[in-house]
Amino acid sequence: MTHTEGKTMQDPVLVEVIGSALSSIVEEMGETLVRAAYSTNIKERRDCTASLFDAAGRMLAQDEGGSPLHLGSLMGIVDEITRRYPAGTIEDGDTFIGNDPFTGGGSHLPDIVLVSPVFLDGEITAWVANLAHHADFGDRGHAHIFQEGLRIPPVRLMRRGELQNDLFELILLNCQVPHERRADLRAQIAANRLAVTRYTELAARYGRDTLVAAAAALLDYTERRTRAAIAKVPDGTYTFADRFDCPELDDELDLGVTVTVHGDEVTFDFTAPPQVRASVNVVWTALYAAVYYSLKTLVDPDIIPNAGLHRPVTINAPRGSVLNCTEPAAVNGRSETCQRVVDLIHGALATAVPETVTAASNGANTGVHFSGVDSRTGRYFVYLETIGGGCGARLGKDGMDGVQVHMTNTSNLPVEALETEYPLVVEEYALIDDSGGDGRTRGGMGIRRTVRVEESDVHFWLDTSRQRSQPWGLFGGGPGASAGVELSEGAQPVEHGYTRLQPGDRVSIRTAGAGGYGPPSERDPDQVRRDVAEGRISAERARTVYGVES
Repeated sequence: MTHTEGKTMQDPVLVEVIGSALSSIVEEMGETLVRAAYSTNIKERRDCTASLFDAAGRMLAQDEGGSPLHLGSLMGIVDEITRRYPAGTIEDGDTFIGNDPFTGGGSHLPDIVLVSPVFLDGEITAWVANLAHHADFGDRGHAHIFQEGLRIPPVRLMRRGELQNDLFELILLNCQVPHERRADLRAQIAANRLAVTRYTELAARYGRDTLVAAAAALLDYTERRTRAAIAKVPDGTYTFADRFDCPELDDELDLGVTVTVHGDEVTFDFTAPPQVRASVNVVWTALYAAVYYSLKTLVDPDIIPNAGLHRPVTINAPRGSVLNCTEPAAVNGRSETCQRVVDLIHGALATAVPETVTAASNGANTGVHFSGVDSRTGRYFVYLETIGGGCGARLGKDGMDGVQVHMTNTSNLPVEALETEYPLVVEEYALIDDSGGDGRTRGGMGIRRTVRVEESDVHFWLDTSRQRSQPWGLFGGGPGASAGVELSEGAQPVEHGYTRLQPGDRVSIRTAGAGGYGPPSERDPDQVRRDVAEGRISAERARTVYGVES
C-alpha cells in the first residue's frame, strides 16, 4: 500500500496494468527511434535506449532492447535539468539535450540524450528520455575529455515545441558526419514526442493522481522484491580481484571489489588505481549501472528495472579513480571497464550464488572504428562496430557463442549493410574454434572478423580488453582464449589501439572466448563429440582435455 500526495494505491492489479502500460510506452518509443533513425549504428545495430522517469527523476521503465550501460547515461540527468532550470521555467513542449558525463548528461560523449517533460494539469508529472549512440566522433584523441568530442550540458533543444535552430546548427557544426546527426536527432525528437502523447493518453484514462500513486507503488514493489532476493544470499563478505588491460595502456590495472551482504541489503566497495590518461575511466553513473545490472542478474533477473532496485544497494569507489573518475578524465572507452566490473561482482559472489553466476565472459566491448573520406560520396564516414564474443558457462548450460554480453545489448551490423554504406569489405566473419573455456559446461566462443579497406588514409581505432589475460573459469572450468588483432603484411602496425590503413590493407579482429564451469572430466562424452562435429573444439582437444576420442 503506497501513499502519494494524499492518494493510496491499494489495487495491485491496477498497479500491474499501469506498470505494463509504462513498459509499453518505452518499448514503442525505442522502436520509433530505431525505425526513424538514419545511421546504421541506430537503425541496424539498435545502439539506443528509451526510458521513463517520474517527476523526481526516478526511473520507472526502460525498454528491454536497450543497453544496461545506457542507464548510466540517463541516471541523474533529470536532477541536473531541474537544478539548472528553476521551477516554473520549464514549459510544455520543451526538450533538453545532453551528453556530458560530468554535468549529468551521459557516460560518454557519443551517447546523446534527449529528455522531455510530461505536463498534466499544469504540472510536470513524468519525464520521457531516449538515448542514441551517435557514431560520429572518429579520429579523436583520448588523453582527456576535451579531445573526445563536443560536450553538451543539459540545455534546451526545443522550446515550447519549437526547435532551437541556432543550438542545433552549433551541434551539427562540431560533428564529422552532420547529415547523419541531423536525421538521427530528429528521430530522437519524434520518439520523445510519441512517448509524451502515449503517457498523456494513459493519464486521460486513469487520472494523474492514479498514475503517480501507481508509479510509487511500482518502485516500492521492486524494492521489496529486491530485498527479498538479497536476503536469500548468505550473509558475509566476498572479495575478488582481476586485472584489466586495454590497447591504450602499457600496463594492466588492478581492480577489486568487496561485497558485503547483510540481511536484505548489500554494499559494494571497489578498489581501483587513480584515473588514467586514456579513455577507459568510468564516471559514477556508469559504475552504478554496472552494479545494478550485476546484482539483478544474480539475485532475480525478473526484477522490474526501475529505481526501486537501487534502494537496498550501497556503492563506494575512490573518487578520482578509474572507477569513479573526475573531470577532465577521458571516458569514451568506459564500456570496456564496466564489463570488468561485472566480472568482479560475479567472481566475488560465485561461492554465494553458484547456481546463478556465470564464469567470466569475454570481458570487453571490443569496439572497432574505421573513419575517413569515402571517394564515392566525397563525405567523411565513421563506421563503428562492437563485436561480440564468448559468454561465460553456467551451472547447467554452455555459454553462448559470439554474442554481446552483460553491459551491451546491440546487434551486429549485417555485412550487406556495412559494405553498402562504407568503403570496406568483410572477408571473414566466423566463430573461433577452441576459444571457449573447457568445463562440464563449455564457455562461449569468440569471433574473428577480417575487414579490408578500400580507401586511402583510413583511421582505425580498437577498444578491447583481455588481450593480456584470459576470461577465467569457475569451479574447475578452464579459461577462454584471449583477444587479439592482426594486420596484413605491409600494413602500419597498431600502436596503442590506433593505426592508419591504406587500400588493400586488412585488419583481423579476434574477440575473447569465455570461461568454462566445472571440471572438463565431468562433461558428457556425447556432448564432446557433438562439439567436435560442429567445429567448436578440435579432435585433439577432445582427446587431451576431455579424454574423449571423436
